[in-house]
Amino acid sequence: MSVLTSTIKSIQDIMRKDAGVDGDAQRISQLGWMLFLKIFDEKENDWEIINEEYKSPIPKDLRWRNWAADEEGMTGDELLDFVNNSLFPRLKDLKLHHNKDAVRMVRDVFEDSYNYMKSGTLLRQVINKINSDIHLSTQADRHAFNDIYEQILRDLQSAGNAGEFYTPRPITQFVVEMVNPKLGEKVLDPACGTAGFLTNVIEHIQRNEGVKTLAERAKLQNGIWGVEKKPLPHMLATTNMILHGIELPSIDHDNLLSYSYIDFSTRRVDVIVTNPPFGGMEEDGVEKNFPVQFRTRETANLFMALIMQMLKDGGRCGVVLPDGFLFGEGVATRIKETLLEKCNLHTIVRLPNGVFAPYTGIKTNLLFFEKDTPTKEVWYFEHPYPDGVKNYNKTRPISIKEFDLEKAWWNRRVENEYAWKVSVKEIKNRNYNLDIKNPNVVKEQHEYASSELMELLSKSFKKSNELLEELKKGLV
Repeated sequence: MSVLTSTIKSIQDIMRKDAGVDGDAQRISQLGWMLFLKIFDEKENDWEIINEEYKSPIPKDLRWRNWAADEEGMTGDELLDFVNNSLFPRLKDLKLHHNKDAVRMVRDVFEDSYNYMKSGTLLRQVINKINSDIHLSTQADRHAFNDIYEQILRDLQSAGNAGEFYTPRPITQFVVEMVNPKLGEKVLDPACGTAGFLTNVIEHIQRNEGVKTLAERAKLQNGIWGVEKKPLPHMLATTNMILHGIELPSIDHDNLLSYSYIDFSTRRVDVIVTNPPFGGMEEDGVEKNFPVQFRTRETANLFMALIMQMLKDGGRCGVVLPDGFLFGEGVATRIKETLLEKCNLHTIVRLPNGVFAPYTGIKTNLLFFEKDTPTKEVWYFEHPYPDGVKNYNKTRPISIKEFDLEKAWWNRRVENEYAWKVSVKEIKNRNYNLDIKNPNVVKEQHEYASSELMELLSKSFKKSNELLEELKKGLV
């Protein structure tokens, strides 16, 4: 076990002793706001060295270095009183005086955050553990902590409903690689969760294009936009982006579905990569923001309508959707009809069971399309389990290496045991039902046990005798 892994476990063990922290989701939320302040403070050290005129958006006495860094500092009731009655109220109500984007970011992070801990002594123990073991001063430190932060986000999968905020990294990485965002393009995740897709976009652009100059860094920062309506994933997403070198992340604490569909005609983007919540329902009235033909309270359907509206002509999208969208009727049918008419839905990757285990067993699909060219045919690719694997689970998750099959096929498309294509005419004849099974699947030969063979033979003989008796009756 690495030092950082041990540190996170120790922190969670301390929190378990506190009467105010109930369950994994609250422990992660509690750790989240402290990590945000610690990491932001370390980043501010760098910015102050680079820019002598830098001004922190956080008041001096609320900066991590001035109340948390001293291990002999405030503790017990004094610390608890400071956190509950000064730190949180003031950060929630920061005024937009200077460095407005940074002020807004900090305020958004703390808007719906809470200090769940009831013991100031245990809180001091957690703070001291963070200070002694978590550092971001070197590239190696940052890389190691990024891996641990990824594990914290994965832990959300078993933290009740919080699992909906995390998309497995192999999925986000594959989708981003196939959509291939470029430096200078505007990239959006309208339901970004903990920013898994967006951090992969950052890594993809840095890996393929290199981001070295100040101008390139500014272009990358200005090109990435995320929106998340729930406070816990929003806070974690903001921290995740800072860890990936984005000084002022554009992660809005908001719900794009609550705005008029028409308004987004002036806020279009080049690329959308997302895993919208599926199975969820929006509150009453949200559907009225959409044209009549798209009105529904089903979250995934509304996001699909929004995505088509927000893409520029020529824009590209990779989206995770459940089987229910493929065979859905009513509003879902009208959304799919529009999708095929206004976009080129060129690929659907059908994922097997267990990809999102243990959060949900719902089967999912990866849809890839480009706007402004009608669909002529849809290619399907059925992602197989690796040899010896019958289901994905927490101990045997999907891996990025498994997508080598799709990558090798992507630009040299031929039908095979995993891939097939369907004309748009056939899809229209199916009333836009996209839930089309693999016609090339090789049926496995079932090896029967001796007892099964005897039972089958017995049933066959019995059926033969019954037919013989029927024939005899007919001859009498």
